[in-house]
Amino acid sequence: MSRFFRGGESDSDSESEDYSSSSSDEDQKGSGSDDSNSNSSDSSDSSDSDSDADRAPKKGADFFKKGAFSDSDEDSDDDSKKVVKSARDKRFDEMRLAVKGVKNAQKINDWVAIQNEFEKLNKGYAKANAIIQREGVPRFYIRTIIELEDFMKEALTNKDAIKKMNASSSRALNAMKQRLRKHNKQYEADIEKFRATPVDEDASAEEAEILAAAAAKKTPRRHVSDSEESDSDDDDAPAGRDKWVKVSGDEGSDSDAGVKKSSKERRKLAKAAAAEAAGAEAAGDEFQVVGKGGKVFEVKPENLFKKLQEMIEARGKKGTDRQVQMDNLLRILEVASSPYQKVKVLLALIPSRFDSTSTSTGYMGVEVWKNAASELNALFGYLEENTGLCIVETNEEEDEETAAEAKFNNGEDVIIRGSLSSLIDRLDDEFTKSLQHIDPHTLDYISRLRDETSLYGLLVRAQKYFERIESPLAVDQTKMRRIEHLYYKPDLVIQAVEKEVRTLYPTLNETLEQPEELVENLCTSLYNTNVDRVRTRALLCHVYHLALHDKFERARDMLLMSHLQDHVGQTEVFTQILFNRTMVQIGLCAFRAGMVRETANALQEISSSGKVKELLAQGVQIQRFSEKTPEQERLEKQRQLPFHMHINLELLECVYLTSSMLLEIPNMAANAHEPRRKVISKPFRRMLDYNERQIFTGPPENTRDHVMGAAKALAAGEWQRCEELIHAVKIWDLMPKADKIKEMLTHKIKEEGLRTYFFTYSPYYDSIGMTQLASMFDLPVPAVRGIVSRMIINEEIEASIDQPTATVILHRAGASGGEVSRLEHLAGAYSDRVSSLVESNEKLLEARSQHLGLQQAQQQQSSGQRGDRSDNYRGGQHHGGSSRGGKQQGGVSGGGDRRGPGGDRGPRQSGYGDRSGGGDRNANRSGRGGGRGGNQGSRVGR
Repeated sequence: MSRFFRGGESDSDSESEDYSSSSSDEDQKGSGSDDSNSNSSDSSDSSDSDSDADRAPKKGADFFKKGAFSDSDEDSDDDSKKVVKSARDKRFDEMRLAVKGVKNAQKINDWVAIQNEFEKLNKGYAKANAIIQREGVPRFYIRTIIELEDFMKEALTNKDAIKKMNASSSRALNAMKQRLRKHNKQYEADIEKFRATPVDEDASAEEAEILAAAAAKKTPRRHVSDSEESDSDDDDAPAGRDKWVKVSGDEGSDSDAGVKKSSKERRKLAKAAAAEAAGAEAAGDEFQVVGKGGKVFEVKPENLFKKLQEMIEARGKKGTDRQVQMDNLLRILEVASSPYQKVKVLLALIPSRFDSTSTSTGYMGVEVWKNAASELNALFGYLEENTGLCIVETNEEEDEETAAEAKFNNGEDVIIRGSLSSLIDRLDDEFTKSLQHIDPHTLDYISRLRDETSLYGLLVRAQKYFERIESPLAVDQTKMRRIEHLYYKPDLVIQAVEKEVRTLYPTLNETLEQPEELVENLCTSLYNTNVDRVRTRALLCHVYHLALHDKFERARDMLLMSHLQDHVGQTEVFTQILFNRTMVQIGLCAFRAGMVRETANALQEISSSGKVKELLAQGVQIQRFSEKTPEQERLEKQRQLPFHMHINLELLECVYLTSSMLLEIPNMAANAHEPRRKVISKPFRRMLDYNERQIFTGPPENTRDHVMGAAKALAAGEWQRCEELIHAVKIWDLMPKADKIKEMLTHKIKEEGLRTYFFTYSPYYDSIGMTQLASMFDLPVPAVRGIVSRMIINEEIEASIDQPTATVILHRAGASGGEVSRLEHLAGAYSDRVSSLVESNEKLLEARSQHLGLQQAQQQQSSGQRGDRSDNYRGGQHHGGSSRGGKQQGGVSGGGDRRGPGGDRGPRQSGYGDRSGGGDRNANRSGRGGGRGGNQGSRVGR
């Protein structure tokens, strides 16, 4: 017998038991109600047993017989149906549950929970490996790892939050950092594709439903019998297990009918979507665009502007799929026939391209950028061909689209509201962002840099268009953008770019100018603009370009006449960066011209700051105790210049140290007695002191070591050794005309070596021949004469030149008739200090003596006042003790025994009054002694 009809312990029995167990409680309740009803109608025991038997669960074939389920079972099934999921849905639901756990853990910054949920997600991914190989990586999985990577980067930039983490969270963060980096390398292609066209969760879910319906439709059906085929032809017939499960009651109530109707509609909708997808696959290129909710996106010339307005209004809203929106706009562009319609669609399509950037720190994909550039080229092409169309930013559109198109077809001018300058600026900014993020040492950077020619051509076309419609503000902004692409480039590159632009766009009809004239004309035309920022940046770019062409005097005069250095600190950061770059280029130009002091003056402030990378926007130096916020770090990274615009920092350091050496070594020799009195370059002095304090100095390894070794050799008079070390620096080969640079350095080393020799050894000479000096330093005699003459005129040495004998006679101005030696200098310094010490002592003594004399005069004055008071006391006639005599007499008369009856207390009181009054202490004591005991002699003795 077949297992299908077998009862008892068969698989079908267990399966039916599982199926009926979900509503066992309701069955029992329903059976109880039936029992009560049956007892009310018939009270016999047999009827009760029969009803219980009828309500017992059926086994085997009886399970599928009619009436196997009671009414209560049907009601309970209507209330709660058991959900049956496929293996695919189960696996994906497990993964989605882990994704939800990851998001919840991100809200509270719990990295331990994030790590655990990420492991669960990957385990679920491994279980669904067979499904993923067949259908592809789920989009929600790619979205999750991208969001987790962005969240981790943001967490790593917040140093304060990391410090506050506990040990477990910190370990989990570090572990996730390493693991996620290795994990995401496997999905780089999917991540880039998703970042280029991100899709939110709502749109992704709807798309998944449509694809699932299409997949179900494409699934091959098994062979069925005629009866089954007739049932399947019915659209309302349920499929699978629903055939055997009763959905609604036999009574056909309104609620059951509504449920049945809604289920029918859902099945119809799924079948319609599947049929559309299958039809599209079968038809090949003939397809219809399906929008949100399974709606077919149909565009006709009659409803073109309506559909375009819908796309414009949906831009930026939550749940809008950017990729679908771009596809719909492309579909509208294909339907557009007239130039007016194409221009309107392109003005909506190009901004939608810029929306594909995922975050503000990211950049547009290269292909998306190229599409936007080509569409902007097409837009300018329509505007150049149809001069009646005018796109203006400030004006409002006069008529609706249909009326405006009718006017355009009649040959009238039509104004369209739009901002072409903003599109140009955004395209240029996205190009710069892409160069900032691409590794400059790869071929991708070079291939990306080739797109600059098409971008420059767009700027030229935009400038011509804005000049035609007479928009001065847009013209100035476009010219400034054009200058910023030219000012730092060599002439050969500028000429190649200009030729390529005229090849790509023959309609420009511009004469090919020389690069220097082109930059000068563009900058000069911007000096009359009303925008201060544009005028300032144009001046700096012009000065930079002049310095690049070795026109130092003109560049210096323009910068000084503008007085820009006085208020450059009040400008924006990008202008300050351009000013720093211009000053560096002026310094390099002065060095190529052999102007050592001008080079040091131009590079002094930037090179001595210790923040050369930040000032030139060529990188961010990592500091141990940084006080920058994550927002400041992000802004600094955004303002970094692309690699091809960088100035070589090693070359800059070498130029600054070499010019400082040529200035500082003679200065140190001239002020040997007071080396700290006059310092030209403090950074050079610090490096030289550090190098001299080294116990062991090996051979030079880098540019700084070469310059320090050359400085010590020059100070010792070994100019040949100095020349060898300076020429050994390989960085000079990066400069144009490197041989001339080395010749100039050799000549400067000889001159400064001669000056250093005079400063160091002139005290040991009475006279020295210029021929001997010329042979020592390999210089011609006229050059030696010129150097010595300048030193005499500048009062650097005390000497004169004897023309007949070609001899330099040194005048000794010290005690022995020569220059001051070190001993004489120390003796003079000692004498000066002793004299200052004596002078300070004399001043101190004088001040003290004046203070003592004032005290003596005060004492003399106070003693005279006391003498006058004593005379007045002696001459008094008051017996009660007003005078000194009266007190004394009172004291004597009061002498005797205080305890006797004849003792007078009045004189004693007078005596006390005399003491308090400040009289003679001896008399007072005698008076008190007489009053106390009469022993006057002993009191007087005391």
